[in-house]
Amino acid sequence: MENQAGILNFWQQGDAITHIVALLLIGMSVLSWVVIVMKALDIVRLKRMAQHVESFWHSSNLDEGLAALDGATPHAANTNPFYSLAKQGHEASAHHRATQEQLHDSLDVSDWVTRSLRNAIDDSTARLQAGLAVLASIGSTAPFVGLFGTVWGIYHALISMGASGQVGMDHVAGPIGEALIMTALGLVVAVPAVLGYNALVRGNKFILGQLNRFAHDLHAFLVTGARVGQRNHAGV
Repeated sequence: MENQAGILNFWQQGDAITHIVALLLIGMSVLSWVVIVMKALDIVRLKRMAQHVESFWHSSNLDEGLAALDGATPHAANTNPFYSLAKQGHEASAHHRATQEQLHDSLDVSDWVTRSLRNAIDDSTARLQAGLAVLASIGSTAPFVGLFGTVWGIYHALISMGASGQVGMDHVAGPIGEALIMTALGLVVAVPAVLGYNALVRGNKFILGQLNRFAHDLHAFLVTGARVGQRNHAGV
């Protein structure tokens, strides 16, 4: 009850600037947590998708492998970067073989497939990084927003002392408490945003590593007809 009374008293004593700063920090906190939770769920989902990559290589043909990747996420094929990578690589290889007398004929199949796979990875990278700029911005600006509230609270304390002509705790306790709450609120918003950003970056690096490894094997298969190491392994 004391904490509730203290927060209520802080809100009642604060002016419009104090309310705006507090609401801004609360909004930034809610937004950062929404981004953290949504992106974390995406990374967990993508890690599960990565586990189905081997089922692609155990398929009898490329179409069956694509169906295996598609079946791993029947309701989210468009958001499966591994399926998109394999599909675009397959379409690029088929397109190169089927067309004639076009500009890309000057490229060999390896360069053409490489460019298509790279475009697919770039698209997946952009989707993975979506929202991280929000966390970076909140993590870097929230302490300064809280600091502004702190300065405003100290300003109120000085005004209160000047108006009363006395330097007593009963005159400055409210404004000083307002300043401390703003400082704490700014840190409460910034710290999860920074930690969440770092954790999501590490998760994205893992997913991109899996994508690049899959693209490397896929490129070898589309160009040579065998996965990297497959021929050597078969010959042992």
